[in-house]
Amino acid sequence: MAGKAAEVCAEAYGCRSRHPRAKGFSRVLYNLVKYVLLGPILRLFFPCKVIGAEYVPEAGGAILAGNHVSVADSFFTPLHIKRRVTYLAKSEYFTEKGIKGRFKHAFFSGVGQVPIDRSGASAAHDALMTGVRLLKEGKLLGIYPEGTRSPDGRLYRGKTGVARMALEAGVPVVPLVMLGTEKVNPIGSKMWRPRRITMIVGRPLDFSRYEGLAGDRFVERSMTDEIMYRLMEMSGQEYVDVYATKVKAELEAAAAAAAAAAAASAAGSATGGATAGTATLPEGRGPGTVTRLPGTKAG
Repeated sequence: MAGKAAEVCAEAYGCRSRHPRAKGFSRVLYNLVKYVLLGPILRLFFPCKVIGAEYVPEAGGAILAGNHVSVADSFFTPLHIKRRVTYLAKSEYFTEKGIKGRFKHAFFSGVGQVPIDRSGASAAHDALMTGVRLLKEGKLLGIYPEGTRSPDGRLYRGKTGVARMALEAGVPVVPLVMLGTEKVNPIGSKMWRPRRITMIVGRPLDFSRYEGLAGDRFVERSMTDEIMYRLMEMSGQEYVDVYATKVKAELEAAAAAAAAAAAASAAGSATGGATAGTATLPEGRGPGTVTRLPGTKAG
């Protein structure tokens, strides 16, 4: 099955025939973390059932597009994929000074992270170009199309950067979902809890029909919706047609307003002043949910 999947990838996308390997210290560190330092511990306490691993192309650039319900996703995905998986990470993980900074730099390099600067007006473009460069070098790039972790375990609207990278680099998009990681590391908790998890890899999505259309926002939105529809099918998550970043911002604003109201009420009680009013939460229609995306189908 693995050979057949690689042949399909090569025919449709011109994937390289040889697997590009990480070199030097980075490669040694990645393998050390995966097979000696961290991997065995994760396998012992968090046994994972892997379905469809044969759909990951054996060689050449490809995108692993996954759902994102926990920080743990970025640890378990590379652990159970034979090839090295590269993720784009904020540069702050690599630039901190001191012993702690050096440890962070070594750790994130060891788990396949590549630093990108998320500050400045060109941050999005620079991240996009970095992803395209890695894909053209034959790397296997892990991407979360939602752009951030789900705030409540549901699947949110995807950002079109994943589609642009796929078109610019001419690589396949392999859908991947993690199930159960939200119970390993629940939202708001720093503790990891031993639990069985599942990783499902789907057939590569064929977007060769859109070749040469990078930059067309309608094409990139259609591609992204198709990817999200496939992730919804595979994961069984409820789909919410709004960006997760927007929902997170609204939740943070509501929490800040509630905290301010509580502080004002406490101050008023302490001074014997008038009772503070209840904070007014931001108005607006809440995110609607759907069970499928209109005009799309699974790849």
